[in-house]
Amino acid sequence: MRTDIRGGAQALLVNGTVGVGKTSVAEAVGDLLADAGAPHAVLDLDWLRKSWPAPPGDRFNFGLLLRNLRSVAVNYLDAGATRLVLAGVVERQDERKQLADAVGVDLTVCWLRAELPVVHQRLARRHADELEALRWHLDRSAELDAILGRAAVDDFTVDTTTSSVHDAAVSVIRAANWQ
Repeated sequence: MRTDIRGGAQALLVNGTVGVGKTSVAEAVGDLLADAGAPHAVLDLDWLRKSWPAPPGDRFNFGLLLRNLRSVAVNYLDAGATRLVLAGVVERQDERKQLADAVGVDLTVCWLRAELPVVHQRLARRHADELEALRWHLDRSAELDAILGRAAVDDFTVDTTTSSVHDAAVSVIRAANWQ
C-alpha cells in the first residue's frame, strides 16, 4: 500500500453484509465531510463490479472492481479529494490488501453491523416487489455476516441495529479519526 503519496489522503471502506446500510452510511459520511469542508468522493463499489457474466472463479467480479477502482481513485485524488469513502464488501485479508493497493492510500475498514432480523426487515422493504432477489439477499445476508465475523478484516465496528443513518455516519467518522 502506498501512503502519503497524495498529501495524506485516506480511504475508508464501509464493509458489511447486504442490507446493513453500507451505501446509506457512506453517503451520510460524505455529507458530513462536505459540511466540514473536506474534499472527498463517495464510491459504491457494486457499480464498479457490475458486469455479466462474472469470470470463472470470481463470483462477484472482484478483479474488475479492482481494475476500475484503480482508475477512478486516482482521478478523484488528482482532482483534490483527500478522503475516499467506499461502500462495499471485502471478505478476506488478501482482498483488503488488494483494495488498499487499488486506492493507493491508507485504507481503514469499518464493519457495519446490525442484528440479522433488522437486516432482513430492511431487505424486505428494499426488495418488496422482487421475491427472487429478496430470497437471494436474505440467504446472502446470513452467509456474509458469518464470513465477515470470521475474516476479521475490519479496524473497527459500528452497530446500526437501532441507530439512524446520520448517527451511524457520525460514529464511523469518529472511529476512523476523521473528525
